[in-house]
Amino acid sequence: MRMIVFFLVGLLVHVVFFMSIFDIYFTSPLVHGMAPHASPLPAPASRLVLVVADGLRADSLYKPDANGSTRAPYLRNVIEEQGSWGVSHTRVPTESRPGHVALIAGFYEDVSAVAKGWKENPVEFDSVFNESRHTWCWGSPDILPMFAKGATGGHVHTHTYPAEREDFASTDASKLDSWVFDQFKSFLLSARENSSLMSSLRQDQNVFFLHLLGIDTNGHAHRPQSQEYLENVALVDSGVKELVSIMEDFFENDGRTAYVFTSDHGMTDWGSHGAGHPSETLTPLLVWGAGVQAAQRVPEPQNYHDGYLQEWKLEGLRRLDVNQADIAPLMSSLIGVPIPLNSVGVLPLQYLNTSDVFKAESVYTNAVQILEQFKVGPLVRLIEVTSCPSVGHFLLNLLAHRLLTESRQAELISKARVLIRLEKYEEAISLCRSLIGHALEGLTYYHTYDRFFLGCSVVLGFTGWTSYVVLVILKTHASLRRPPTHTGQVTMHVVAVGVALLMGLFLMTQRSPPTYYVYCLLPVPVWYSVIKELGTLTDLVRSYSSLPLCKCLGYFVLVTFGIELLVVSFFHRSMLTIGLALLSLWPLLSGIYTKARFRSVSWVVGCLCLASFPMMPVVGREPNVHMVTCAGILSLFISACYLWSARKRSIPHLTDRYLFISQMFHVAVCAYVPTSTHSSLQLKQGLPLSNQIISWITLGSSLLVPLLSSTRLFHRLLSIFLTLTATFLLLSTGSEALFPPVLSWLMFVWINIEQEAMLSQGIPGRLELSTIDFSDNIDITKIRQLKLDDIRRSYFFVFFIITAFFGTGNIASINSFDPASVYCFLTVFNPFIMGGLMMWKVMIPFVIVMCTFESIQVTTQLSSRSLFLIVLVISDLMALHFFFLVQDNGSWLDIGTSISHYVIVMSMTIFLMLLSLVTHVLTSRRVSLCRTRKMHFP
Repeated sequence: MRMIVFFLVGLLVHVVFFMSIFDIYFTSPLVHGMAPHASPLPAPASRLVLVVADGLRADSLYKPDANGSTRAPYLRNVIEEQGSWGVSHTRVPTESRPGHVALIAGFYEDVSAVAKGWKENPVEFDSVFNESRHTWCWGSPDILPMFAKGATGGHVHTHTYPAEREDFASTDASKLDSWVFDQFKSFLLSARENSSLMSSLRQDQNVFFLHLLGIDTNGHAHRPQSQEYLENVALVDSGVKELVSIMEDFFENDGRTAYVFTSDHGMTDWGSHGAGHPSETLTPLLVWGAGVQAAQRVPEPQNYHDGYLQEWKLEGLRRLDVNQADIAPLMSSLIGVPIPLNSVGVLPLQYLNTSDVFKAESVYTNAVQILEQFKVGPLVRLIEVTSCPSVGHFLLNLLAHRLLTESRQAELISKARVLIRLEKYEEAISLCRSLIGHALEGLTYYHTYDRFFLGCSVVLGFTGWTSYVVLVILKTHASLRRPPTHTGQVTMHVVAVGVALLMGLFLMTQRSPPTYYVYCLLPVPVWYSVIKELGTLTDLVRSYSSLPLCKCLGYFVLVTFGIELLVVSFFHRSMLTIGLALLSLWPLLSGIYTKARFRSVSWVVGCLCLASFPMMPVVGREPNVHMVTCAGILSLFISACYLWSARKRSIPHLTDRYLFISQMFHVAVCAYVPTSTHSSLQLKQGLPLSNQIISWITLGSSLLVPLLSSTRLFHRLLSIFLTLTATFLLLSTGSEALFPPVLSWLMFVWINIEQEAMLSQGIPGRLELSTIDFSDNIDITKIRQLKLDDIRRSYFFVFFIITAFFGTGNIASINSFDPASVYCFLTVFNPFIMGGLMMWKVMIPFVIVMCTFESIQVTTQLSSRSLFLIVLVISDLMALHFFFLVQDNGSWLDIGTSISHYVIVMSMTIFLMLLSLVTHVLTSRRVSLCRTRKMHFP
């Protein structure tokens, strides 16, 4: 019962540690209660047309073909003659949802909000569409509804095609864009016969939004350099040309229409997006029409050193780069609507062709709008966290020494207004821009100022928990079972309660959220438990003379080096190759080679073969279904070899033979299905229904079929291997399909070679592997205590788990996920099903390693609880390392990488804890039954 409580408490502690990273770094920056602000002057445009070409890279539009001609002649003419252009710089994650939120709402969406919903708003926010008089939208059902939901007055009208049309196997994905252009033309034609609609269209402050998904779909399916992708760009160009012609004709060339053409994100050469590669973060921006600066010739070189101007042949035209969120205030200013309330975009004045007074008023409005967020959100929070407003103002001045105090805000706003009245527009613009910079700096500061405090609390709790687990291991397995003493316990109780009360009072004074109490109070009971067990550490120090100090020190150094190697491998996968090369030397250094040469050679070969996978590229790989077929043949060969070698030691029952034969036949079928699917998609014939049925049946049966096999150790492992391999083949597109067979072979050798390691250590009672049956009752007399070599076994397990995660890709980067991996199951875009299938693909090698480790626990007669405690310490030390890296990193891209690694390690630890808890409960029940039988049948 005590161990069950220990596991439950440990699980709770790790869930708290896991959630803390989101509460500290992924809190929403949105605040509410601000007043909208708009320029008092008449707007230069009555209406705005926003065209977003989803997934369009900047170079795909700007860069000429090999023969020097452009694939988008109309938009090229806009750049050269009619409007202004530049590059819109997006932020990570480069996905459609956050990209559109930045474009239309002007802020960078919180990552946790992205995870809460794809088609609907998980949080309320204002947008250009909401501030407009009317907005008409055409496009994808994944994007448009989130801007219509929550819009006041029901003035955002959406027209979407069925979700089934978003099919990566479509014969022509550009039809999605053709549908949008056709619907737009039909809409304007119908307006001529609808007086009510015509009256609405004639009003000012209207927005027309066209979301074009065809380029993104073709990029995923065929890559950005493909003919399909480039032809789609040409189709969009001709569609925009026709759209402008129809709009100008409909509104009788009144010169009151502004046009914005851009993209939500780019795309890598291998057809993915989501990370921070320049091909994903650099998107085109073209603005022309009413109120927009026409093309400007520049004779002198421009201050851009990326080489794109020369590559795109645009050196002589002024390039105006912006951040993606800056487009929202630009669109608001063009049509004279309030800037979205939560926008952090800075108005790019270079795009405006208006009077100086309009520019000054517009940037003044932008400054006041951003300052409103600073006033309503962080400032009010800081003043309210104290019981006395004067203390709040003192903290404000103390913490925000270089930011904006209330008096300073009023002074700058008043000065800017005076400068505008005095017609000193340049000075007013400069002052407002300075004010915007300070306000944005203040928003960032107050949004992040408590991170260090919370981070220290989490680190304190984390180190306390790890220390407690180490003491539990020493107390349980080092024969240091000192009876509990009551000396000083009263004092410890008083101190612990006092610290908890003081911390709670401090948090109450600060009016902190409930989760802050958890993070800050958790270290108190954890460290109280550590102090209670310090007697164990004292006894260990006193008995140092009887300990193998050199061996202990050697293990400590090796494990420390090994943990650092694993941490670095998260950033550089090649470190896994080095680690596997070092692991291959283990039989030679431990002396096992002299006793089991064949197994030792197999171990060396297996490690070196597996070491080749981390050296392979994780992105940019072209599909190679022939490698999938080879992986299927290799899996069948390994299975046949095992069955042939085991025929004399443990002959399978007849039912097991039929099961293995049917599973091997199933693997052969699954090795063929990807080839058939790829061929069908290449011919643009869609996903064959038979292949889809086979794939889903394989997935559904992957967890059930192994339960039908024999409970003999190797028979069950072989059944699991065949079932998981069949699923993995269906989710593979190339050389990664070879990873499970190679990993499984190495795991098979690991189980065998651990037997030899037991003999070399003189551990009696070695079990014959062919006779081990999982269904047998546990003989509690054979369960042994931990030894130093068990630290190595635990480290091997953690190392192979990390190798299983990163062996075929970098799961911390969304770019390593190829949508083509799921084409055997579905081709219609569905982010949740596709994400789930890819996650299961990542988990398959993980399950293989888990089953192997459980087998080693059985064969080495060691309690799974005991080995797990060492594994828990190793994984916690890795997680703590990543948490420190999060605290140290400066750029958001580096912080995001460390956070993703922390989440991976913590997820792995929580999963292992759940698995260990279930295993411990089942084992305890079997041990209890075993004891009962021995009592009744001596």
